Amino acid sequence: MRFLSLLPCCSSNDINTIHSDDPAGPSKPVAKGPEEAKKLAAGKSEPYAPTRSVALFETYADPDTPDVIGPEGLEKLCLDANIPMEGALPLLFSWQLEAQEMGKFTKDEWIKWTTARKISTLSQIYQALADLDDLLIDGKPPLKRPSNAKKNDEPYDRTAYWTYADDTKDAFRKLYMFCFTLVKPPQSRNIDMETAAAFWTVLLAPKSPLMKDVLEFVGGKGESYKAANKDLWTMMLEFCETMSPNLDGYEADGAWPTLLDDFVASRKCGAEKKVGEVV
Repeated sequence: MRFLSLLPCCSSNDINTIHSDDPAGPSKPVAKGPEEAKKLAAGKSEPYAPTRSVALFETYADPDTPDVIGPEGLEKLCLDANIPMEGALPLLFSWQLEAQEMGKFTKDEWIKWTTARKISTLSQIYQALADLDDLLIDGKPPLKRPSNAKKNDEPYDRTAYWTYADDTKDAFRKLYMFCFTLVKPPQSRNIDMETAAAFWTVLLAPKSPLMKDVLEFVGGKGESYKAANKDLWTMMLEFCETMSPNLDGYEADGAWPTLLDDFVASRKCGAEKKVGEVV
């Protein structure tokens, strides 16, 4: 999912399909892949300085609204910091800043986060987001905690990171629920299914084989499922966290949303057909 394809400033023709990472429409320069980006963003970081953090914000702020980094400035920032626009890093960025609007950061949001993390360079931004991507999306083991004597050698203040590492399930749930609020139109209770599927592709599919099957099921139903409300969004996470790949323990008369009931029924029907064919 290309992050900016979901911004209001972009046409619907620019939104990628659920199963493709190739950008539609005119091509744009994109950041390096995750591994190459890590190498490019590595290197000695300059010491944190509040004035440098503010200057960094001003570099990417909108000319007409200097207290806001808008979609164009955010894309340039991500490219300069080697943050791929595909994948979870831009969502982690918005979550960390507690952004109130998709694709925009206010100066207050920026200063609050960079002050807490002691961040004032692009390489520090990348490192902080890459650490969270490894921990919460890829499920890698937490970094080794430094001794008190070596805390000053950290590339940024990792206090929040260690809190997330103590309970990664809770931290991921907070990220996941934040994303629903971030992308939901202000006057609506739902997000359209194409957008929900794009976010599930980034957030849940890497962690749950079942999510990939659900996405394939939804994609094959055309417009049968038009939107995802908060209940479906929340229960999709619970489904992925608690249900085994063979769907043991799924109770059709439980409180699961209709979409998941339909998915499970379809899977069981397909399994029964295969058994019949073998017999």
